[in-house]
Amino acid sequence: MQLTLREKYGKYFSLMSSLSKAAPKIDATNVYEPANEGTRKIMDSMVKENLLPGSRLENIDNFKDFYNQIKAGKHGLILIEHYSNMDLPALIYLLSTQKEPWGPDLASRIVAIAGMKLNEANPMVRAWAEGFSRVVIYPSRSLKSVEATANKTEEEKAEEEKRSRSINLAAMHAMDDCKKRGQVILVFPAGTRYRPGKPETKRGLREIDSYLRMFDIVTLVSVNGNCLRLNPANTEDMLADLVTEDILVEAASPVIECKKFRNDILNSLPADTPDPKQIVVDHIMELLEKQHDEIEKIRFQK
Repeated sequence: MQLTLREKYGKYFSLMSSLSKAAPKIDATNVYEPANEGTRKIMDSMVKENLLPGSRLENIDNFKDFYNQIKAGKHGLILIEHYSNMDLPALIYLLSTQKEPWGPDLASRIVAIAGMKLNEANPMVRAWAEGFSRVVIYPSRSLKSVEATANKTEEEKAEEEKRSRSINLAAMHAMDDCKKRGQVILVFPAGTRYRPGKPETKRGLREIDSYLRMFDIVTLVSVNGNCLRLNPANTEDMLADLVTEDILVEAASPVIECKKFRNDILNSLPADTPDPKQIVVDHIMELLEKQHDEIEKIRFQK
């Protein structure tokens, strides 16, 4: 019988919560949060415990090329598939355990874009998230949810919209600071975990086009295997996810020049194309899906 994250690691979460330093409420002053090394060590132990032999990084040369270009001064972006809340912890762990120094150094440079829900919804979820450096944003879908709430007054909705603008403007400045420090921004382009049977949860967000405009290079990371699966009985509670040992393979695409990639697509479109930015993002998701399918064919071969 599979155990939930809460059932299997409840004692760890209690310890992580005691080590927690992250802000329980996000505003414009605290959108950048560096990794908490205390909780990170616990996260690493949980990842290690659930990765079966054969778990690995694939297309190592692409990871190295991306890293070398970052070291040479390029501003780098990682767009990664999102199946579970183990995707990022596993990537950091697999990079950190590489024998060559580029791996741990790349891991230390990654800053994930995270929705404020991870900080504000639950102290244990917050402790999980803070094992990794983050820039916290107010997601557009969260604001739409607030705007659709019947018991909110127009004044309250306007205040929440003001808050979202303030947080996201601060996040933009924080990302710019990260770029200047040679850090790498990591984004889940679908903005949410994929729900089986709900293809809309795998569609890339239009806002991802803005990220492509901000960076020099991008690598696409596919995720095959899943050690933390959505609980059909409770898909909204992250701590109800089911812990599963699995062979997990994360693979990098060849490095893509963002400006050329965008321009090649945009220049190929008719002038009256309704939403060219979404088409750019849709192409990113198609490339990720193709890479995912190719890696799945070899996942169990090593």
